[in-house]
Amino acid sequence: MPSVVGPIKINNVSSGAVVQMGDCLYIAPKVATKTMAGSGGFNTGDFVITNTGISLTNTFDPDAFDSNVAANN
Repeated sequence: MPSVVGPIKINNVSSGAVVQMGDCLYIAPKVATKTMAGSGGFNTGDFVITNTGISLTNTFDPDAFDSNVAANN
């Protein structure tokens, strides 16, 4: 379904990233990573103010594989 998209700001497209605009049936990722951060860790914008008292992140991950992308290379 066609649509009109407003202003777009892309600062950086790193290796393995996907930028898709318009209709798409299937996007296959080439890279899978896991990133953990506490509260207020991934805020983006021009003027960001975060007020967090205590931030704890549980990084215990017992499984060996989360997202297998070996077949997409």
